Order: sequence, then C-alpha cells, then structure tokens
Amino acid sequence: MPTYTVSAHAGALSAEVKQRIASRITRTHNEVTGAQSFFAQVIFVDVAAGDWFMGGAPAAPNTVFVHGQIRGGRTAEMKLALLTGLLDTVASAGDLPKTSVWVYIVELPAAHMAEYGHVLPEPGSEAHWLTALPAGDRALMESTGRNPQT
Repeated sequence: MPTYTVSAHAGALSAEVKQRIASRITRTHNEVTGAQSFFAQVIFVDVAAGDWFMGGAPAAPNTVFVHGQIRGGRTAEMKLALLTGLLDTVASAGDLPKTSVWVYIVELPAAHMAEYGHVLPEPGSEAHWLTALPAGDRALMESTGRNPQT
C-alpha cells in the first residue's frame, strides 16, 4: 500500500543505514496508520553526482528526499503524524539533521492501486479484505518482511 522512495546522493547511505531507514519507515507507517507492515515498500534511489539541484545549485551531500505514496482516506491528523514521524525517524536512522530531510506524501485512491494481485481496500477495511482473499495469497502477504530489523 504505501511506497516510500528514498533518494540520496550515491554512496551517501550505507547498506546498514538503508536497512535502518527502511525498517523505521515501515514501523512508523504501521504505528500511525494501523496498516499491516507487509504492505510497506521502501525503495532507495542513488542520485549520481551532478544530478540533484536545489535552487539551481547542487544539493548538499547529506540531503535525503522521501516521497511517500499512500492510500487516500486518512485524516489530516493522521497525515500530519505520519509526515512528522517520517521526518523524525529518517533523520534519526540516518544520523542527519532534520533540515537535510525532505518528506512529501501523496495520496492515491485505494481503487487505483493493486498489490499482490488484488485491488486494495479502503483504509480501515484491511481485516475484512484479508479474510476474503485466497488463503495462499494471504499467507504470501503475511510472510513478507516478518522480522524487519530496527
């Protein structure tokens, strides 16, 4: 359901830091929205030197940009908690100042998203949706990312 693309300068984030950021983004999304962790995707994009500019000048080497795509239907309070939670957790996990972390959240209607071979449910309808799925599909989902590291 949520897909978070994390962009940083090539080589700026070690594999360990990427794992920590991915685990913490997943946990933050789960804690704020209640959506199951197995839906969260975190994709890292390394940006080559000379390919990232801010205000017409090269971006600072410690800049990290998080672009989150989530299902629409969340309350304003939930989206604010998610936004600030992601800012805090990415800065902490990457040992970065908050001023170096940019977070954008974009909402998509659930009916415009398909994962694991199924169109997604509206927020709050996940439990009913999961029980209605074929057992094999449900087992696949529930086995994904069982033990994320923190």
